[in-house]
Amino acid sequence: MLALPIVLWILPADFFDDGQSVCVSRLLFDVECYACGLTRAVMHLMHLDFAEAFYYNTLVVVVMPLLILLWGIWVRQDLRTLGLFPKSSSAPAGESTA
Repeated sequence: MLALPIVLWILPADFFDDGQSVCVSRLLFDVECYACGLTRAVMHLMHLDFAEAFYYNTLVVVVMPLLILLWGIWVRQDLRTLGLFPKSSSAPAGESTA
């Protein structure tokens, strides 16, 4: 999970621009859904290509911060599992958590 954003930054911004759509709505009904183009929009926004990101899907301004937050939560949980991130204590001062 930690390396995923790094790999996506290494790939060119237009890596996902060409190719067959995997959207079920697009494949079965030839109708774009609200998420159509979101992968391409996120890739372009990661490479700071704002105009192209908004062209593919304007919801990227909502989705990208949520993806960053979710990624941060996942990384934090993984680091806690490995013992590299200290667990926060919710007990008041002077009380033990045992």
